[in-house]
Amino acid sequence: MLRLLLSDWRREAFRTNLWLVPMLEVLAALGLYALTHVLDRAAYDGTLALPSWVIQGDADAARQILTALAAAVITVVGVVFSIMIVTLTLASTQFGPRMLRNFIRDRGTQFTLGTFVATFVYATLVLISISPGSHGRAFVPHLSITVAVALVAVSMGVLIYFIHHIATSIQLPLVIASIARDLSHAIDAESSPQSRLEAGPSVVELLARMEESGGTVVAAPSSGYLQFIRHGTLVGLAAEKGGVIRLLHRPGHFLVRGHPMATVWPPGVAPAVSRELRRAHITGPYRTLTQDLAFAVDQLVEIAIRALSPAVNDTFTALTCIDWLGDSLCKITTRWHPTRVHRDSHGYVRVITAHVSYTRLVERAFEKIRQAGRGMPAVLIRQLEALAKIIDDTTTTAQREMLLAQAAMILTASEESIPEPADRRDVKREYDEVLAAAARVDAREASATAAGQPTNR
Repeated sequence: MLRLLLSDWRREAFRTNLWLVPMLEVLAALGLYALTHVLDRAAYDGTLALPSWVIQGDADAARQILTALAAAVITVVGVVFSIMIVTLTLASTQFGPRMLRNFIRDRGTQFTLGTFVATFVYATLVLISISPGSHGRAFVPHLSITVAVALVAVSMGVLIYFIHHIATSIQLPLVIASIARDLSHAIDAESSPQSRLEAGPSVVELLARMEESGGTVVAAPSSGYLQFIRHGTLVGLAAEKGGVIRLLHRPGHFLVRGHPMATVWPPGVAPAVSRELRRAHITGPYRTLTQDLAFAVDQLVEIAIRALSPAVNDTFTALTCIDWLGDSLCKITTRWHPTRVHRDSHGYVRVITAHVSYTRLVERAFEKIRQAGRGMPAVLIRQLEALAKIIDDTTTTAQREMLLAQAAMILTASEESIPEPADRRDVKREYDEVLAAAARVDAREASATAAGQPTNR
């Protein structure tokens, strides 16, 4: 589980840039050039016969071909950059600045940019390899020229793909669905079976001891958003020193340098673990989805409230966000089982985490949209429909009570902000559906309990 999250973190760090894939493609172009140059040298020396379809000509013709190809490719690179900048500007304006990372990490954009840069590098290397020969004639790399022409043809196909990719990737439904898909993957990554091996004091006892004896507070080494915590490192460190680490912040929180970041108990082991504890916390200027489910929820909510703003007034986009938020919360309700306490191999508690609660995720998903959608029956009705679906997947009374509280606030908002009685009746009708869904789940669980069956599905 921890190894999987760490792998996801590293993959995300390498993916969110525009240089890695182009650099790899340029290296591939260098390798291809080295191979074709060796073959051309062999053909020039007479030890290899090239196929008849290989481009022929003298040195001047070869230079003209390669110069035209390199100039055309570098021009198209400028066009690709321009299209990408326009896309990023549109994304920042329409979706919010936090959506830019979703477009930067897009593999299609990175691959397109890398293909053209690699083709330009290859054509340039072939151009400068044309030189006076030792056999009374100039060395002309005919095979390399043929490959350069083929790479340009491939680049044109990639350009057509890129234009299609950009035209589809900036469509709001696809953007929203991709965020929800990332959230679903994050739910699966954080859901793992809990360790059954337990030993030593319980979490409640340890927290009480920390309050009584006062654990040592470790301050944050730098300011920034907490992006990732190496829990495996902390568990091993605490087990080695015989201590317990209580984390005061979760990924997504903003750390202020010099302010408390964690508590170490007993106080005597704090000096030995403080340095590694700080290194196990990775901070940066922005939030990431790894270990931070709330970030994906906030992204969907941000798109929805932007759509509901008077400047945009795009109700249907907000409804799409609500649909995907409801789907995500259904998955969180049924599949999300994050590790709250990390134990060592002997079952002793070593790390107590700070975590986002189910209640907080639901509040993030509904409250801001409800506030922005006051006076809009369609938005309030769609939120109630989502709540009814989520309630059908709940397994505890506490979850249903919290969801019913959200439904009650939506009903109150409709009564206070919707002037038309018919619209208020539509909202009230959907609210009654939420109550009916909760009653059905209660009856189902009561029936299962009476029959001696487990209520968790």
